[in-house]
Amino acid sequence: MAPALSSTSSAVILNINGEKHQLTVDHRTTLLDALRERLDLTGTKKGCDQGQCGACTVLVDGRRTVSCLNLAVAAEGREITTIEGMAAGDRLHPVQQAFLDADGYQCGYCTPGQICSAIAVIEEHAAGWPSAATEDVRPEAGPPPLTPDEIRERMSGNLCRCGAYVSIVQAVARAAEAHEAAARDDDGAGEPAETVKETAA
Repeated sequence: MAPALSSTSSAVILNINGEKHQLTVDHRTTLLDALRERLDLTGTKKGCDQGQCGACTVLVDGRRTVSCLNLAVAAEGREITTIEGMAAGDRLHPVQQAFLDADGYQCGYCTPGQICSAIAVIEEHAAGWPSAATEDVRPEAGPPPLTPDEIRERMSGNLCRCGAYVSIVQAVARAAEAHEAAARDDDGAGEPAETVKETAA
C-alpha cells in the first residue's frame, strides 16, 4: 500500500529524457532538487540557487529553464531534457561536440547549463526571435546574423566562473553553423524521417 500523502506533498510523474519517473515530493521541492537528490541526475548543477547563474539550466518543452526557480510539481506533464538526455548513445549532441572541439569549458561546472542554453539559443535564433542586441527586430527581417554580440547577449544568463566566454561563443557559433547546414540538407532531401521515441505510460 502506497504511503498516505500529507497536505504538503503530492505524487507527480515527471517525464525526463524520455522516461517517466513517479515521485512523491514536497510542494516546495524545486525541479533542480528533484533531479539531483531524488533521481540522481547530477549533471544539472546547483550554483547560486537564485536563478542568477544559469548552472541549473535544463530544457522544459524545448525552452530553457532555470530549474532552481521551478517547482517539481509544476513540471508534471512537461517534457524535461537534462544534459544526460542530450547524446544519442555514444554520439554527442552537435552542441556538446562543438563545446568539446572549441574547448568551451575549463572546470566544467557550468558546462551542462551552458550547453542546454546554447541548444535553446540556436533554436530561438532559427525561429527568428530577436534579442536585445538585434538591430532589426521586424518579423519580416528574419533571423539576424548570429554574430558574437548576438551570441553573448543570448547566452548572458549563463555565467562561467572560469571566464571561458571566448571559447563558449566560438562553440555556439560552430554548433549554429552545423544546425543551419543540417536544416539545408533536410530541405534538399524532402521530409526528414521522424525520430519519435515512445515510452511506456
